[in-house]
Amino acid sequence: GVVLGNEVLDALPVERFRVTAHGPRRLMVIWTGAGLDWAEGEEDPAVTATVARLESDLGWCLPEGYTSEYVPHLADWLRAIAEPLTAGVLLFVDYGYPRRAYYHPERVDGTLLCHYRHRVHADPLILPGLQDITASVDFTAVADAAHAAELEVAGYSCQNHFLFGCGLMELLAEVDPTDTVRYLEQVRQVKL
Repeated sequence: GVVLGNEVLDALPVERFRVTAHGPRRLMVIWTGAGLDWAEGEEDPAVTATVARLESDLGWCLPEGYTSEYVPHLADWLRAIAEPLTAGVLLFVDYGYPRRAYYHPERVDGTLLCHYRHRVHADPLILPGLQDITASVDFTAVADAAHAAELEVAGYSCQNHFLFGCGLMELLAEVDPTDTVRYLEQVRQVKL
């Protein structure tokens, strides 16, 4: 069989964390009386172990104040998706980065983004239930989870490179640029 997931991985629930002077802490959502806000939790062995594993893989320590996210049960999820197949392929199309780019020292606020009425912002605590919340995919984590689920990884690439490699720009070149309305609509779709 074939399992095709288009922009599924970026919608999986993530665990947010922040590196503090006392180590990594899970970020929790709290009610302040005036609205929702982030709060750092107590030390959590799962978060501490995950961040230690990430730092070991990266070869550097994430700086104090660094905030990011990870998908906590990715291997279990992949295993459950693949379990019904005796043979086949899982193909996921999504936006993301290999681990070194995902947890780059300059990406200090993570990759969590929200989409509301075709506008992008970074505050998931406003407009609860009305916006799409997404996080970029750590492709290295997906490959590691696939191996842990005893799957073979053929490779990975981010969605934009995949689409360009499949001839997206050549398709755009077939549209007459003097047909301004159609051409601009096609360019807009390429940018999305």
